[in-house]
Amino acid sequence: MKSILIADTTRAEREQIVAESVGSIDGLCDGCSPGLLRMYEDYIEGRKELREINAEFRARYLSGAAGPDKRGCGYTE
Repeated sequence: MKSILIADTTRAEREQIVAESVGSIDGLCDGCSPGLLRMYEDYIEGRKELREINAEFRARYLSGAAGPDKRGCGYTE
């Protein structure tokens, strides 16, 4: 297995790694791809490793930080 570290890949290779992982890099699926691509932009541009981005995402998910405040289902008045 080839390394996916920034030091071992080119920008084009990192873009391909993300595209293969996310699925549809064009965002033509169910609308989720553009958000995921923005999330991995720092990896593609060589600023952060994938493990750093994924760790930050998990930390926000588990803590609830920066998440939406839900107050009901939206169908009640």
